[in-house]
Amino acid sequence: MSKEARRVRDRWRAKSWYDIVSPSYFGGKEIGRTLSGDPKSLIGRVFEDSLYTYTGDPADQRTKLFFQITSVEGAKASTVFKGHEYGRDYLRSLVRRGSTRIDGIFDVTTKDGYRMRVSIVAFSLVRVKASQETAVREIMRKIVNEKAKTLNFDQFAQELVMEMITRDIYNEAKKIFPIRQVGARKSKLIALPGIEKTVEEAAVA
Repeated sequence: MSKEARRVRDRWRAKSWYDIVSPSYFGGKEIGRTLSGDPKSLIGRVFEDSLYTYTGDPADQRTKLFFQITSVEGAKASTVFKGHEYGRDYLRSLVRRGSTRIDGIFDVTTKDGYRMRVSIVAFSLVRVKASQETAVREIMRKIVNEKAKTLNFDQFAQELVMEMITRDIYNEAKKIFPIRQVGARKSKLIALPGIEKTVEEAAVA
C-alpha cells in the first residue's frame, strides 16, 4: 500500500459517526448521520428532512424541513429548526388560470426572542381587485405578528409548519372574497434570542 493510500485510510479512521437529531418540538427524531473528524466542524451545518417523517401523511412529502446543528455531545448532534419550504412542483401545481396569487413576506419576533422571516401565499377562486389583495395581505401580517407575539419559537414553528396559522388567515380572508387555499410556503430562522447576528454568523462565532 502506498504512503498516500495509508494517509487516506488513517484520515478516515480518525473520523467518527454522529447522529443528527431533530429538536424536541419536532419529536427528537434521528434525521441523518454524518462522518467528521472534528465535532466542532459540524456546528452550523444544515440538514434537510420531510414533514412526512413527523406526520406519516404521504401528502406532507411536499414540505421540506431544514434543521441546523447547534451543539454536539458525544455522538449526538442537536439541532434547531432552521425553516421550511414547499417543493417547487407542489407550489407550481397550486397555480390556476383565472385566479389571483397573493404573497406576503413578514419578519417577526417570537415571544422568546427568535426572529423569523415568514412567506405566506394565498390563491383566490377568481381574479380579485388590488384593494382586495391589499386587504388579504394585511390579514396575513396581522395574524402572523399576533401569533409570533404570543407563542414561543417551538410553538410558532409547529403551528406554522402544520398550517394552523394559515388556517386562521384563511378563515378571515374568505370573508373578503372566495379563497381556494392559504399556505405557509416558506420560513427561515434569521436570528437567535439576544443575538443581532444571523444564525449563520452565530454558528461560527
